[in-house]
Amino acid sequence: MAFKDIQILRMNYLRGPNIWTYRPIIEALIDLGEMEDHPSNKIDGFNDRINGWLPGLVEHHCGVGHRGGFLTRLVGGTWMGHIMEHVSIELQLLAGARAEFGKAREISKRGIYKVVFRTEHEELGRESFLAARELVMAAANNKPFDIDATVDRLKKIADLRCLGPSTACIVDAAVERKTPFIRLTEGNLVQLGYGSKQRRIWTAETDRTSAIAESISSDKDLTKRLLTQCGIPVPEGQIVKTADQAWEAAQDIGLPVVVKPLDGNRGWGVSLDVNTEEGVRTAWTAAEKEGSEVLIERYVRGDEHRVLVVGDRVVAATRGETACITGDGTSTVEQLIDSQINTDPRRGIAEGFPLDLIRLHTPRGEMSLLEIQRQGLKPDSVPEKDRIVVVQRNGNLNNDVTDLVHPEVAAVATLAARVIGLDIAGIDIVTQDISRPLEETKGAIIEVNAGPGLLMHVKPAVGQPRPVGKAIVEHLFGPNESGRIPVVGIVGSQQTTELSQLIAWLLHLSGKRTGLACKDGLYMDQQHLGKTDSRGFEASERLLINRALDAAVFETTPAHILDEGLAYDRCLIGVVTNMPDTTAALIDKHDIQTAEQMRTVVRTQIDLVLPEGAAVLNADEEAVTTLAELSDGEVVYYGKSQDNAVLMAHLQAGGRAVFCKDGHVTLARGDQETQLFHLDLELIARLLKDGLHISTLLAAVAAAWSLDIAPLLIRAGLKNFGQQNQHVAKDVARMNG
Repeated sequence: MAFKDIQILRMNYLRGPNIWTYRPIIEALIDLGEMEDHPSNKIDGFNDRINGWLPGLVEHHCGVGHRGGFLTRLVGGTWMGHIMEHVSIELQLLAGARAEFGKAREISKRGIYKVVFRTEHEELGRESFLAARELVMAAANNKPFDIDATVDRLKKIADLRCLGPSTACIVDAAVERKTPFIRLTEGNLVQLGYGSKQRRIWTAETDRTSAIAESISSDKDLTKRLLTQCGIPVPEGQIVKTADQAWEAAQDIGLPVVVKPLDGNRGWGVSLDVNTEEGVRTAWTAAEKEGSEVLIERYVRGDEHRVLVVGDRVVAATRGETACITGDGTSTVEQLIDSQINTDPRRGIAEGFPLDLIRLHTPRGEMSLLEIQRQGLKPDSVPEKDRIVVVQRNGNLNNDVTDLVHPEVAAVATLAARVIGLDIAGIDIVTQDISRPLEETKGAIIEVNAGPGLLMHVKPAVGQPRPVGKAIVEHLFGPNESGRIPVVGIVGSQQTTELSQLIAWLLHLSGKRTGLACKDGLYMDQQHLGKTDSRGFEASERLLINRALDAAVFETTPAHILDEGLAYDRCLIGVVTNMPDTTAALIDKHDIQTAEQMRTVVRTQIDLVLPEGAAVLNADEEAVTTLAELSDGEVVYYGKSQDNAVLMAHLQAGGRAVFCKDGHVTLARGDQETQLFHLDLELIARLLKDGLHISTLLAAVAAAWSLDIAPLLIRAGLKNFGQQNQHVAKDVARMNG
């Protein structure tokens, strides 16, 4: 029988922490239809076809917990939603992306499943899931499926949409040290940290990278002059504008020479060890295509090295290797390149490969073509047996030699970066032995590069990978800096807007420029920027991107958590006022039907509390108190009465709480109590008369106390909430006096 297609009812991209995981995911709702009655072990040949197309599924542990676990589930019989989850993950892995998380759960309606899986980019995730359905249906119906074409298509999406390897290694290092990140564009511009504590990177350039220094480094002649003035060895050279001038300069300098574009990069247009007039003229033509002018330099004998300088130290170094072919007497040069060089698994078209493919008849293959021509050969020439032919002299800087770098070489490299003014630089050095001083080997610095590629250090062809991303993050942030500002997240349905405004006000009075995203709109440092509901992801993220903010407060709802995820990865303070009731919209869209399901949604806010932070929980709401065990940080309760059993037990254990006692709002830690103010205090009484709930007032006090705002400032701030700043300043001064 032919099975009807599984229906994809909805695909939702959750960009931030959500009920499933901390990271971005695709959440799909699917209807298996008749496939609900046909698990994997009930369809002849299904498992064999799936495994044939995707042999990597053997590495999926699934819930079984060991290699081959998912295959065990296939053999025993599992449903198509679960299979589509794993196929989506595997397709992304084959495309070179990361996707190590997934789940599939049936909802309350038979045959309807939620399938979730991690993705690095929304488009890649969506296309992977659509392809997963096609593959699963082809396996079920015994139809052909072009897995190679599918993977190639997904690879193109991954290469286009996902972070490049240099940027990704820095972001990974930031995540490892718990520093948050925001991707600011579809390219490689990334923010590390939030608000006023943020730093920005663009591949291996940072917000500390001087535009002047970058311009200097792109001018090879100016770079050499500056380095020479500081006593750094560089090869002498001349700028030329014609092929005739190139040959004259080569004769003045003395053969052999190097011919290269004045402002090129990545080794494109560079010809090394040029010994003849014809070679110089041809090399000039190739270099002229890659830059504004051409530079002729003395050829320095030795191997080319790339030394990576971050800040004031060398963190990695690689040595180049010459790409050669060996004649067999029957194959052409082009055929030998394909069979002996391009078959190297380190080579490929995508950015993630440490080495490029060599194609002679492409613009990037022109230098290799010139190289073989200098040896008297053409692409269709047949080198005699055992003849060694050099195909590429530079651009293969992929053998790690970090541990071999002589201290004097490292000192020269860091000095070169400082002379140019770069905080991160790739210093190209030619020397016969990098373990000896340049003076001994007659080596020289030939280039200083801004925004150097990091892939050669992260994935060297030979040798040990180096943690260059970590070095860059450590360069941007001090040992005790995380890039975080205080973030307060609030969820519930009891005056959460008023509560968020109170907390933002108190943070403002404490001296922090504070942003607020709530139902009433977006506020930046008490300036109301718009009255549109700003509880969604995009509006909230605007606060985190703003360099002028020292703290941020976010109001959210279960619907926003379910629809988009939260805009921040972790929070210093998480406040839960109550456990909201479900709604018809939540039942229809997300199948949130029970109190336990609602708890799963609301707990997301507490799951994000940092170890140094606090969960502020309403002790008068029993369902809320059950969230205490989920907090990585401290728990601070608030309640209307000190007689609350949960609150009393918490205090007996030495915890903190805020409550009313004899009409006073009281701060307590263990058996120590501090009366903050009486509820009859005129301005406080006015707030309550105007509709502010006592529990909301207590929550604001508890959150402010958890933020280490001084009790006197909390008192002054609350009784002056909504007043003019100058009046508040006077009152705060009196309180401090």
